[in-house]
Amino acid sequence: MNVGININQAQEILKKYVKEPGNLNHCRESEVIMRAVAKRLGEDEEVWGIAGLLHDIDWELVQSDPDEHGVKMQEILEKENVSQELIDVIVSHVGGFTKHYPESKRSTKFEHALAAGETITGLIYASALVNPEKKLANVKVKSLKKKMKDKSFAAKVNRDVIRECEELGLTLEEFLETSLKAMQEISEEIGL
Repeated sequence: MNVGININQAQEILKKYVKEPGNLNHCRESEVIMRAVAKRLGEDEEVWGIAGLLHDIDWELVQSDPDEHGVKMQEILEKENVSQELIDVIVSHVGGFTKHYPESKRSTKFEHALAAGETITGLIYASALVNPEKKLANVKVKSLKKKMKDKSFAAKVNRDVIRECEELGLTLEEFLETSLKAMQEISEEIGL
C-alpha cells in the first residue's frame, strides 16, 4: 500500500497536532502494537505502524465534541498528503461510535487490527496502574483475560472491539500476548 508518507513524516505530523503526553503515549502504544501484529501476520510493519501512530491525530481538536472524531482526522490527513487508502483505514476505527460514522464497516484485517489494537491499549494501561508497582512488567496475559470478562474494570474499553482480533485469525490470548509484549518493550518510554 502506498501511504503517501513515511514513518519520519508521520512522527512530524503527530507532533504538529498532538501535544498531551497521555495522547502521545496512546498513539505510540498503538503504533507498536500495530507493528507487532503486522509482523505476526506477515504484513507491512511500517504501514501498519503509521496507521497506529496517526489514528487519533484529531483527538485534541475534537475531544469536546467526540462526534467529530474522524471528520477532522480526514481533513488533517488529506492536508498532510496521506493516501486516501490509508485515510480510509484510519477513519474506520471510529466506525460505530460517532454520529458521522454510526456503523462499523470494518472489513479488512488492517481495519480490524487498528480498531482492536488501539482499544487494547486502554485495558493494558489500566492493568498496569492497578499493580502496586504500576509497571507493565507485572502485567500478565492471564490477568488481562480476567479483566476482559470484568466489564466494570476499565469500563470504557470496548471488549467487542478488542475481540475483532479474531477477524485477524488470532485468538484473544494470542492478541493479548502480542499487544502486551509490544507495550512492555516501550515501557520506559511511556512511563510504565
